[in-house]
Amino acid sequence: MSYQWPTLSDWLEQLAAPFYQQGYVVLEQAIPADLCEALYQDVLQQQLTAAGVGRHGQHQLDKQVRRDQTCWLDGDHPVQHQYLQLMAKLQQDMNQRCFLGLIDFEAHYARYQQGDFYQKHLDAFIGRSNRVLSTVCYLNAVEQGGELVLYDEQDQLLSKVQPKAGTLVVFESCRFPHEVLPASDTRYSIAGWFRHNSSIQGRIDPAV
Repeated sequence: MSYQWPTLSDWLEQLAAPFYQQGYVVLEQAIPADLCEALYQDVLQQQLTAAGVGRHGQHQLDKQVRRDQTCWLDGDHPVQHQYLQLMAKLQQDMNQRCFLGLIDFEAHYARYQQGDFYQKHLDAFIGRSNRVLSTVCYLNAVEQGGELVLYDEQDQLLSKVQPKAGTLVVFESCRFPHEVLPASDTRYSIAGWFRHNSSIQGRIDPAV
């Protein structure tokens, strides 16, 4: 696997225009190659655990819905901090360009091994979550399987994204249903969410 591509100096500009027009964007080689490789090496050292579904007391494991394993980024490791700083730049830029009022970002590593998938779902529901933008950053490339599939509000196919190191996907959390197709080879990514406040009607929207 090669982590060699030129660093994009205008990656924010390349993200902003298509996002403003269609609410989602797929940008290859958005993440610097050295950072992407360092993140890949970092995730290999982490203890990932089976991911669940649901919130509050309804949070549970359901392997009929998803079978990936995750580990939250805490920013203590230098390379994690570097990635979070990069996302902070994106947050600032999207606030300036699109007036989204984003104030927070959370993210976790995700591993999909052979046969793992995540059924079609939304990351947020209007009035029930404060997630505004969803992000996916791929840390390695696979030949086939594990694609992220985006759908529009009418459930029509928008994009099928092949996992490729350095690719960054950004989309509106409550607008686009999406799924991860069954993986053939192990793929690693970072899933993240930008938020516009810390609570809804006095209740904290938990990071699960």
